Amino acid sequence: MPDTPDVRPVGNLPNAIGRTAARELANNGITSLRQVAAHSKKELLAIHGVGPKAIAILGDALAAAGLDDKAS
Repeated sequence: MPDTPDVRPVGNLPNAIGRTAARELANNGITSLRQVAAHSKKELLAIHGVGPKAIAILGDALAAAGLDDKAS
């Protein structure tokens, strides 16, 4: 299995979300926490490569930035 290319950093998304999640979010036009906040957790989880761990990390980053996610 080939290594997943590391496209991080992606905008202001936390590196801790992982290579695959960062790449797939970017491929879906999501490159900032503000763009993450515009999507529900369900929408984000529907993106291949974005799992519960990435969602939790993004939730913490949104809270630290004073942004609310669309549907907690």
